[in-house]
Amino acid sequence: MEYLKLDVSKVYNFVSEKDISELKEKALTANKTLHDKSGKGNEFLGWVNLPSSITEAELSDIEATAAKLQKEVEIIVVIGIGGSYLGSKAIIDALSDTFSHLKASNGNPILLFAGQNLGEDYLNELFELLNHKRYGIVVISKSGTTTEPAIGFRLLKDHLENKVGAEKAKELIIAITDSSKGALRTFADQKGYKTYIIPDDVGGRYSVLTPVGLVPLAIGGVDIRALVNGAKDMESLCGTATSFDKNPAAIYAATRNQLYKKGKKIEILANFENKLHFVAEWWKQLYGESDGKDGLGIFPASIDLTADLHSMGQYIQEGERTLFETVISVKNAKYTVVVPFDKDDLDKLNFLKGKNIDYINKMAELGTMLAHVDGGVPNIKIEIPEVSEYYLGQLMYFFEKACGIGGYLMGINPFDQPGVEAYKKNMFALLEKPGFEEETKKIKKRLQ
Repeated sequence: MEYLKLDVSKVYNFVSEKDISELKEKALTANKTLHDKSGKGNEFLGWVNLPSSITEAELSDIEATAAKLQKEVEIIVVIGIGGSYLGSKAIIDALSDTFSHLKASNGNPILLFAGQNLGEDYLNELFELLNHKRYGIVVISKSGTTTEPAIGFRLLKDHLENKVGAEKAKELIIAITDSSKGALRTFADQKGYKTYIIPDDVGGRYSVLTPVGLVPLAIGGVDIRALVNGAKDMESLCGTATSFDKNPAAIYAATRNQLYKKGKKIEILANFENKLHFVAEWWKQLYGESDGKDGLGIFPASIDLTADLHSMGQYIQEGERTLFETVISVKNAKYTVVVPFDKDDLDKLNFLKGKNIDYINKMAELGTMLAHVDGGVPNIKIEIPEVSEYYLGQLMYFFEKACGIGGYLMGINPFDQPGVEAYKKNMFALLEKPGFEEETKKIKKRLQ
């Protein structure tokens, strides 16, 4: 068994090893506060020991549900927004064949997503596809009234019922929601849907290892036991019994905070494996919603390399020096592709003959990191041995734990998101939702 490796040595020209160690005691105290549940947002700390608390019965039940649906459908539409879809999207994309949608099915349903946007064309095109496919629905919402997924579910439920009938449809719909209250819980109980519970003490962006992530991933053919085991091992490594110098989550949190104090206000998560694109999207929500409040916080951005070196590379190299970069590096590629010899050598690439693409990619990665450091961009490196369920489980728990520690180091509550409600209030007023009459008057006057 290996663990992910964290290397912060390429920040030492900007913040020293001593600077990072100065936060040692505060980081360890923050970690203990997470486990003691004695800090800000303590009502949302169920994720801290979640991997080790998942039972055999829970995993077996999810696997049984997945096996049943795998026999019935070609597509599962996952309806959710934010943390209710980003975790599953990140993992399924990382593990899937990039061109699986153009190849013969491997026997597992394809995961598609709805309720994460309000694109009318997107939904219409989805319906055109589903008209000709056997499909089921996994709807994820604690309340059942969040606008985007609620609209998505209303539309898709009606489409499925019209396609196969109400009785059959209820066998093809799974609701993941509150244990006892909310519109979706009430509706699911009335209809007789199979349900799973979103724990009260786990916020959406920390929910990938709850049924929110595990159910759709299991249906899609992901080994959820390996995913959980990876997170469980990282939970142990990042626990309170681990010293600061051995705890990657504590070191990452301390390093980010010291860089922030030195004026590095933007963190770019970079990967040289395009399958990790949605891991970065998940990470952006995790850190954006957790850090960005009280006029504070590091802005999370992401790039896919080497592609974005030909678009964002110039700014990163020579733009305003408010950036630092965290690189996710994958040690071993799954396959081997070798550059062939060409007798004409018009492209002047024969010097690479016999070398595999991953080796060339690794040299691009190393060269880029050195160039960015030389250009004034501190670099943190996180290496995982391979893209697999086990190491994705490690990676996601590592980021979660570091996020919690880092929030406490910053003095904020990393487990609420009061700013998310601002746009909703305006949107409901503009849509003239009942109960928002005064807000409607005010916003219409403002827009005159």
